[in-house]
Amino acid sequence: MIHEKFREAEQRIAVGIAGEGSDCFGYDDLISRDHDFGTGVCLWLTGEDMQAFGRDLADAYAALVESRGGDGLTERLRERRGVMSINDFYSNVLGTDLDVEKLCDIFGLNRRKKASDGDSDIEMELTGEFWNDLDNSCLATAVNGEVFRDDLGVFSAFREFLLDYYPENVWRIRIAEELHSFSAALQVNYARCMTRGDVVAASVCKLRGLESAMQLFFLMKREYPPYYKWTYRRLAEIDREGVFSSLLRDLSLRSCNTGAWEGRPYNPDKLNTDDEVVVISEKLASHIVRMLGQRGFIRSTDPYLEKYVDEVLNGTLI
Repeated sequence: MIHEKFREAEQRIAVGIAGEGSDCFGYDDLISRDHDFGTGVCLWLTGEDMQAFGRDLADAYAALVESRGGDGLTERLRERRGVMSINDFYSNVLGTDLDVEKLCDIFGLNRRKKASDGDSDIEMELTGEFWNDLDNSCLATAVNGEVFRDDLGVFSAFREFLLDYYPENVWRIRIAEELHSFSAALQVNYARCMTRGDVVAASVCKLRGLESAMQLFFLMKREYPPYYKWTYRRLAEIDREGVFSSLLRDLSLRSCNTGAWEGRPYNPDKLNTDDEVVVISEKLASHIVRMLGQRGFIRSTDPYLEKYVDEVLNGTLI
């Protein structure tokens, strides 16, 4: 369709499939097809091209989709696919207003020009608040899927920039936050809650610890985790040894063992190894410590994760 009807603009249209939807992660199955399912691709244009021929391209694309049985697509799926500006795609997915074309120009991401003195605000947005305000799963959504063609290179340039991962200071902050979260939930508060007999609060601790453990695994792998319902699936795919993902599954299946805490006085300096939640949590912590060491953050092997927060934040890579 593009070659036949938009031959002169063919090299200016980026084509692919990315963004929201399980199909963009390669996880589409029969279960997920009960909502927002159908055929379609994304056609990304610069703002200038959107003004010049975006409407005509959108009409031609809509006619093509309907001719292939796509007239029953939901409005939500229609918004995710079809013709859109590069700026709108990244702004919508990341949840922040971006001028991607200008950012690519400023930082030479598309090898078109260098930064000028008047671009300091944009630079601050990209290097400071930009990263700190973004959600992990939004970043995964922005770089998932596949780009089939992008001769102009603007869409792919910003995609590659995001794939290069967080700046080191932001990376350290996020690691430190999850270290504290895991330690507080599973290495401190779980025992306190179980000693008090508060199984509901203890279950929340277990859930928070599971989430932080998964986030730390992705941070160590320098990969953005997808939306929460797909986080474990992706983790299991990239866990080559399979040990960490197995421990996560074991922990998720364990109930809070109230019997292991009956008549037991609270002792913050002694682990209650009669409760498998505690045992598995410490095994996970040991694996996290090993990954921190492999990344050059620490030398110690102590599994108590809270002790590494300041070291990760303020230290230098070993």
